[in-house]
Amino acid sequence: MTTAQGARERARNEVTAAIKEAARRQLAAEGAAKLSLRAVARELGMVSSALYRYFPSRDELLTALIIDAYDALGAAAEKARHAAGEAAPVDCFIAVCEAVRTWALTHPHEYALIYGSPVPGYAAPETTVPAAARTGVVLIGVFRDARQGPGLDELPLSAELRPEAARLAAEIAPDLPPEVAAAMVAAWAQLFGLVSFELFGQFNNVIEDRERFFRHAVTGLARGAGLR
Repeated sequence: MTTAQGARERARNEVTAAIKEAARRQLAAEGAAKLSLRAVARELGMVSSALYRYFPSRDELLTALIIDAYDALGAAAEKARHAAGEAAPVDCFIAVCEAVRTWALTHPHEYALIYGSPVPGYAAPETTVPAAARTGVVLIGVFRDARQGPGLDELPLSAELRPEAARLAAEIAPDLPPEVAAAMVAAWAQLFGLVSFELFGQFNNVIEDRERFFRHAVTGLARGAGLR
């Protein structure tokens, strides 16, 4: 790469970052449904046609913001799992869950973008899937490490659910038993339910000591999913 090409690439990256930051401010002020390329261009002092060279449509800008949000959340989960080291499986699970909660409370509008109400007229493309999977991959790793180390408690699984649980295990974690896969996905869903209840106000006038309540709840999720 020539010096001129490198300078152009750096300039493009800087403009792209500025566009996304302006878009995040608009998300915070107006919500994802009202995201407007024209408004972003106006805030940055750009003409709309110049911005379209970076993001040809609102949906492409939304996709970039969604991928960034999933990647940031996934990085927080990965960092927490790494920091937990050789801790007990329950403690590793709790550490990852607390990292998810902390990121969500610190970035509420980005969390709302990926786990809030769907944006009217927008369908997330397949390119969002790898980033969206990062946090789930971390949680799967906690269960996988538990099974290879101290083990997992035996979990009941009804005959009616076993075919679905087997399909789920084959798709997301072929090395884990169906009953573990089912319990793991249930815990994952409940984790984000807890975070969403807190972030979107459902705990208002209900739960006061939310940090302690969250730790208590996710400890129950971990043990209920068979982690020791």
